[in-house]
Amino acid sequence: MSVRMVIGVTDGDWYNQLRTIPDLPEVNFWSPSATSFKALQPGELFLFKLHSPRNYIVGGGVFAHSNLMPCSLAWEAFGFANGVASLQEMRARLVKYRSGKSDNRSDFVIGCRVLTQPFFFQQENWIPVPESFSPNIVSIKTYSTDQADGKALWEAVQYALAKDDQPVRGFSDSQQNRYGTPVLVKPRLGQGAFRVLVTDSYSRRCAISGERTLPALDAAHIRPFSDGGSHDPSNGVLLRRDIHSLFDLGYVTITPDYRFEVSRKIKEEYENGRHYYALSGAEISVPHELGKRPNNDALVWHNENIYKG
Repeated sequence: MSVRMVIGVTDGDWYNQLRTIPDLPEVNFWSPSATSFKALQPGELFLFKLHSPRNYIVGGGVFAHSNLMPCSLAWEAFGFANGVASLQEMRARLVKYRSGKSDNRSDFVIGCRVLTQPFFFQQENWIPVPESFSPNIVSIKTYSTDQADGKALWEAVQYALAKDDQPVRGFSDSQQNRYGTPVLVKPRLGQGAFRVLVTDSYSRRCAISGERTLPALDAAHIRPFSDGGSHDPSNGVLLRRDIHSLFDLGYVTITPDYRFEVSRKIKEEYENGRHYYALSGAEISVPHELGKRPNNDALVWHNENIYKG
């Protein structure tokens, strides 16, 4: 099979911020403009190089997802993994890169490319860009392993990874697989990728109320990650933040047949909850893609272990 790779151009500040963070599970390779990204499918490699004249590939990651979102939510989802130290720094950098009049109070919509299992080569293992990568490229260029330069690039990346002192999770330790037929790598999703995927899976609407105000929505784990749950989208549901709080505390739940249930405890303990009781028994909205719908086992677990009844 053939596998595509992308080389994206980044600045040294983004690279230097990220390469010093130990055990980084994911990064957000963001674009200052709200441009969509369709060059890769999940599991293919996104590599990054520094600006000219340093024409070297210095690291990369496994592509998981792309979307457009306000920079404030990108900061909330990924934090330091955006390659900046604060939201204020992120906005200042966006002002620098974007054309036209703007200020650092704007909640710019940016392009997000979520990469998992990121790796950063030691300088002695930096890879010179292929000859076909023009110095005039300021964004990305796509390669495929069914072409000579793409196959050579794949092998150079695998060789550099093998030489690097730190193993990269998700890549096979088998010499045969490393230098044999290129394969997709299963993205290991982190908290930020989970949030972005769940948000998009539910078309940016609360599964219960239909609320569409993006800053008011949360990607809720059905079974908490700290209690054995995963960051898989099937262990998530997009909820308005007040409903998310009640869900985590067990005052509401979702049944295995996708119905919203409200505990009597809200009325008993708070003498309130009329708005939530009005929604009780309603069928929730679920993603079109079957593999991203709430997992039945996780829903049963929540009903039996968290819901107050």
